[in-house]
Amino acid sequence: MRPDRKRVVSLVPSLTEAVAVSAPGLLVGVTDWCTHPAPELAGVARIGGTKNPDVRAIAALRPDLVIANEEENRAPDLARLRAAGVEVLVTEVRGLPQALRELDRVLVGALGLARPGWLADAEGAWARVAPDAEGAWARVVPDAERRAFVPIWRRPWMVLGRDTFAGDLLARLGVRNVYAGHAERYPRVAVAELAAAGCDLVVLPDEPYRFTAEDGPEAFPGLPAALVSGRHLTWYGPSLAQAPAVLSRALREAG
Repeated sequence: MRPDRKRVVSLVPSLTEAVAVSAPGLLVGVTDWCTHPAPELAGVARIGGTKNPDVRAIAALRPDLVIANEEENRAPDLARLRAAGVEVLVTEVRGLPQALRELDRVLVGALGLARPGWLADAEGAWARVAPDAEGAWARVVPDAERRAFVPIWRRPWMVLGRDTFAGDLLARLGVRNVYAGHAERYPRVAVAELAAAGCDLVVLPDEPYRFTAEDGPEAFPGLPAALVSGRHLTWYGPSLAQAPAVLSRALREAG
């Protein structure tokens, strides 16, 4: 089948944006959390959330491929889609190199598209970030590496732990996640323990929990807070090309 005739359902906001920017018109179904690029998604069917997709609605769209992710989507839902005769491609993304490989696998390998220019731009943008943590941080502030924790939720407080894509991006910018060695990928940590962790910085993204200047920093008085774009920190798609500059600016502004 020609790439421009494939019918695709995406269960991952990052991959939705990647497909929509690379080949407008392929997507016939996306989740309620898929927000970018808004114009290209205006007429696309919504099939529920990432954790509770409407399997019957997806099957009724007769997709040639459903794109999913092992972390964002639940295995039972993907099994039900396969049982309904739907082909499902499941990605795994735990760091930047893997993200770039998986984007190639989806866009070029599975969909048969020409490699998009934005993917080369993303590779170039991150290649210009020094691979050494201290050297990378010097691009943000003329100082040594900073120790930080990165909440992704509150009530209860949850932070980035080991083996995460967002943690890898921050490490490349010279921010060392003090919970990177934790046994869990997203551990629950009491706010008192976070405040006593001896960090130089708290990094607060605006998703999945929407931290703001009024909701988050007040829990850690006296600790500089970097309010960062969750899309640039956690999404693996076209936003990767701008992510080094966007995240570096937010880290620098935190002082």
